[in-house]
Amino acid sequence: MAITITAGGLCGLVAVAFHVSIGLAQSLFINRATSAPGHAWIWWTILTPALGGLVAGLGLHYWVPAAAGSGIPLVKVAYTHRSGSISFKETAAKFVLCVTQLGFGASLGVEGPTVHICSGVSSMLAKAGRLSPGNCRRITSVGMAAGIAAAFNAPIAAVTFTLEELIGSLDQTMLSGVIVAAALAAVVENKVLGANPIFRVPHHYQLANSSSLIWYALLGLLAALVSVAFTDSLLWTRAWFKQLSSVPKWVQPAIGGLATGAMAVAAIAFFHLNGIAGDPYKTLTMALTAAPELTVTAMMALCLLKLAATITSYSSGGAGGIFAPALYMGGMLGGAVGCLDVAVFHHSADSIGAFAVVGMGAVFAATVRAPMTSILIIFEMTAGYGLVLPLMIANMSAFALARHWRHTSVYDALLEQDGIFLHEPYTPPRIKPLLPPEEPEGF
Repeated sequence: MAITITAGGLCGLVAVAFHVSIGLAQSLFINRATSAPGHAWIWWTILTPALGGLVAGLGLHYWVPAAAGSGIPLVKVAYTHRSGSISFKETAAKFVLCVTQLGFGASLGVEGPTVHICSGVSSMLAKAGRLSPGNCRRITSVGMAAGIAAAFNAPIAAVTFTLEELIGSLDQTMLSGVIVAAALAAVVENKVLGANPIFRVPHHYQLANSSSLIWYALLGLLAALVSVAFTDSLLWTRAWFKQLSSVPKWVQPAIGGLATGAMAVAAIAFFHLNGIAGDPYKTLTMALTAAPELTVTAMMALCLLKLAATITSYSSGGAGGIFAPALYMGGMLGGAVGCLDVAVFHHSADSIGAFAVVGMGAVFAATVRAPMTSILIIFEMTAGYGLVLPLMIANMSAFALARHWRHTSVYDALLEQDGIFLHEPYTPPRIKPLLPPEEPEGF
């Protein structure tokens, strides 16, 4: 318990340092590139993510190949096959390379790497405390919960995500440590960065018209389609890059960065909006507040551009997560469906923001396959609870449809593509047969 408490606080500090470093790097590189004078911003916006991909590719190829990707699949491997062991080298490389690539504008998220880094911190504490392999494994779940809590400022969702994605059962010993670590990491993050939710919605959205439930059900269907298209395209493109022998592996992330920069230029040129390269939450907040600059055409285009940019950034071998891109795609998709609700039923324009909130959860649930977390994380990220019914309808329908069409989750599919299978065949326990009671002596 002492190590659990220490891990929760230390993971919160490391997560804050990680997020602040990425923010500083983005202000120095990709933000300067997109705001360069004249037509120079076009070339700088294209080349800056490519340069970041090249630096990250060199580090991943020659330093620590295990630091590639979002980090959550590797945490699951460590938890299942290595008693939770994550090396210092792997943790440090994840920190440095993700700051580099995300700061230069890769279309990837900070949340998955935060989980990987925090799990590495908790693993090092467990080794320093000379815990048993079983307790080292439990401490890995503590790091995951602390990472999610610090990344999203959502301690409750951090607990459910760790249970759904990593532990898979209500282990009371692990559950107590997970709750403590998530709470401590959130407290540290709040003390340093402030106690505000990630997204500042002007007022609490509610289900004002029951007729909108038709569109929320449609949103669940569309979210499942977007999720399946994203997952399948991600796996196919990743397999193509793996077979691309004519280009060195350390150059391939630069190709993904080049494509990302080009798509960011298209978004800025046509819609005067970004979110493709760099921090996606500023543009996403505009969708959540129903900003008039975001038309239905702009939101659909940004959703598709973000999908394509994330596929190229991740599949080419970059270091970064898919949480933030999934939320971005869901917010834009939901906002577009909200525009249909306004056009057909003439509801208030505020419903566009409400649909964007629900869309975030629906695409997240269908992609990550964590339905409980997808509902709770939206509540905690927006500090609003008035959309319980629409969230349940859209999230659960998106989750059920995506799971029906593609049973394997994106993280397990990525590991299986690398030849790693987490789940061993189930062997039923041997049960001794019940013997008839012995007759008393004398009968």
